[in-house]
Amino acid sequence: MADRLEEYRRRRDATRTPEPVPERTPEPGGPGDGRGRFVIQQHHARSLHWDLRLERAGVLASWAVPRGLPRDPARNHLAVRTEDHPMEYLDFHGEIPAGEYGGGKMTIHDRGTYRCEKWRDDEVIVVLDGERTAGRYALFATGGKGGRDWMVRRTDPAPEGWTSMPELVRPMHPTPGRRLPKDQADWGYELSWDGVRAVAYVSGGRLRLLSETDEDVTGAYPWLRELAEEMAPTEAVLDGALVRIDGAGRVRPARGGRAGGDAQYLLFDLLWLEGVTSTDLPYTQRRELLDGLALAGPHWQTPPWFPGTGAEALRTAREQGLPGVVAKRLDSVYEPGRHSRRWLRIDPG
Repeated sequence: MADRLEEYRRRRDATRTPEPVPERTPEPGGPGDGRGRFVIQQHHARSLHWDLRLERAGVLASWAVPRGLPRDPARNHLAVRTEDHPMEYLDFHGEIPAGEYGGGKMTIHDRGTYRCEKWRDDEVIVVLDGERTAGRYALFATGGKGGRDWMVRRTDPAPEGWTSMPELVRPMHPTPGRRLPKDQADWGYELSWDGVRAVAYVSGGRLRLLSETDEDVTGAYPWLRELAEEMAPTEAVLDGALVRIDGAGRVRPARGGRAGGDAQYLLFDLLWLEGVTSTDLPYTQRRELLDGLALAGPHWQTPPWFPGTGAEALRTAREQGLPGVVAKRLDSVYEPGRHSRRWLRIDPG
């Protein structure tokens, strides 16, 4: 009988990795009613990816999915067939040492049971029922790299209310204002940043960054890619400004290139989150959702906003040498590509 874990053992040194490396060849078996267990592990290896493992004939049939399982039926994701793993991997999480095969941090993203509808050498159809993942998925071989290249797609409808991530949301802009609004309690206030406006599209641990002229500038800001990995598996569309803050505290636009400690992406709006469009929500709710993501890292942060206290915000802008504040009506929706009087840019005077 062929040892289904031969390739798994060949790639690993049991004295160097915390992974389970069983000596005994697993007995064929497992659920006979078309049901089994599954686990999805988030793997921060050489590149971030997710590992899908399905219980089958005494082992875990495994695929590496670089962008995770799609929740949108309109999207296919690459899935790379990897070696079978031992059943003990259903519970494995930990740090695989650098230099070892698959070196990096592995965490359990989801686990549960599945029902198998089809299992062939080139196609697998399962219905997953996990703590975070539910749906009918088809995995199918594409014929490349000795049978390793597969794709995965969701074949049942997306969850109710789901919307696909938009391909393009143009930034909304404020109009100039001479003074703070009279009805200050109806407005929220943000510091105005002299930066490069950019919208970030974060999906599957990957970043796509578009300028306000719709140019893809992802490659110009390599230091921001870590934001997407830190957010994984959360998917979102974010609005913000790219700045550099010098030693004297002066803020200037970040024009691209390598990051210093002063490079920052300042996030001030949320346009889409986990399948739900937020541009039609009032400003207060968008800020609440954005603040709830707690996005803070070496090169990104969510600056505070000041509800109903415009004078205080303007005073802070003067003290920090900033170009002023942006006043936003608390009930204002996000109007892509428009200059709106529901947002006002006010100079410090």
